[in-house]
Amino acid sequence: MNPKKSKSVNDINSIEELAALRHSINVNQAHTEELSLGDRIADGMADVAGSWGFILSFLAVLFVWIVLNSIQLLMHSFDPFPFILLNLVLSCVAAIQAPVIMMSQNRQEKKDRIRSEQDYHINLKAEILIEDIISRLKRLEENHTELGKNQQEILKGIKELKN
Repeated sequence: MNPKKSKSVNDINSIEELAALRHSINVNQAHTEELSLGDRIADGMADVAGSWGFILSFLAVLFVWIVLNSIQLLMHSFDPFPFILLNLVLSCVAAIQAPVIMMSQNRQEKKDRIRSEQDYHINLKAEILIEDIISRLKRLEENHTELGKNQQEILKGIKELKN
């Protein structure tokens, strides 16, 4: 939530001022504007690494690696059976992917906090406006009852004048 654009409920002097105040923001746009280049890269990597395309292509690469090394590519494999080089590559991928995905999740959590704060302000505004509407309706009902009583008295006065 941009502090320059919003006032707190305590700073508002009238219901009309509160009603005119806008609390709705585009959370995605507000969040995207704050991202650095590294954040955008991490989000892109997390999007790719969390896709079925990546998983299937990674499984295909693993399968080809194992097959090529198992049949002794030209009688000389570059990574013999325990596949130590493959384990190193997988460990490096996991070591890079885990923090990148965690950074992306942290940013998603921040976005959720912004959305939650916005929802709170909108709900608070709605609650205050509803309370104001209810109090105005009660006043209208009281005025209507009073007008009904006045009308009855006027009708009695008119009947007395006729008699």
